Amino acid sequence: MLSLSSYLLLGLAIVSEIAATSALKASHGMSRALPAIIVVCGYGVAFYLLALTLRTLPVGYVYALWSGLGVIGVALAGVLLYGEAFSLMKAGGMALIMAGVIVLNFHHG
Repeated sequence: MLSLSSYLLLGLAIVSEIAATSALKASHGMSRALPAIIVVCGYGVAFYLLALTLRTLPVGYVYALWSGLGVIGVALAGVLLYGEAFSLMKAGGMALIMAGVIVLNFHHG
């Protein structure tokens, strides 16, 4: 039986990965200490939480959600934090990623 905590851990893993990847740009090649620490700790937390979710959830399901939502989250963070362009094409790409995640996970049991 799956518990709500597995999904909470997966959500936290996704948020940690988005934070780490977003800080990667701010680290300027890992030459700035605080962003570099966020990168290392964020990825460490993300992978640890991801491993915990795999105790109860299928790997294909977990990875599709983690990677797909991570890509979308990082793209949105780039827009919000770094002033990167947001276009109809980028929005369409995000929609396609979500569609792919949904199709891959239509039946994960």
